[in-house]
Amino acid sequence: MLKKEESPIYGVTAEYDSPEALMAAAERARQAGYVKMDAYTPFPVEGMSHALGIRDKWILILMLIGGFIGCLNGWLLQYWGSVASYPLNIGGRPLISWPQMVVIMFEATVLTSALTGVFSMIILNGLPQPYHPMFNVPGFERASQDRFFLCIEGDDKKFDLQDTMNFLSGTGALRVAEVAK
Repeated sequence: MLKKEESPIYGVTAEYDSPEALMAAAERARQAGYVKMDAYTPFPVEGMSHALGIRDKWILILMLIGGFIGCLNGWLLQYWGSVASYPLNIGGRPLISWPQMVVIMFEATVLTSALTGVFSMIILNGLPQPYHPMFNVPGFERASQDRFFLCIEGDDKKFDLQDTMNFLSGTGALRVAEVAK
């Protein structure tokens, strides 16, 4: 089986001076058929994930599963403590009584769900990431100050270096540059 030849180009990036220009460019790129792209902004831009076409729900699903596991573990911990390990019959009450377990089950659910969310976000975002090809783009340090960048990645199905550069130039970009790996 032949391997696809590795390209030295990560993608093409365009620099904008306002979040509105970036949003419009991202929507135009998505409508033009580009799928693999990312935006870099100095602050969160409302609606950017929709403009980029990001609809990832994995963290929510993983947090729900983590919550169920936490609830079950909270119940099992109390069951083990009050029935299996050290049973005490006080006043003829049953060994296992769910009202006494609600608080611990709730707290275990919240804790496990929150920890699952944090660790899922870190892993699914590919963090920690000490190097990214965008760090080599001239002027990219301003992405944390006052500039907005849109990068269309080279492994997009529609990506062609010259066509993509021409497309991004037509979106009102201040500067368009190649991003080397």
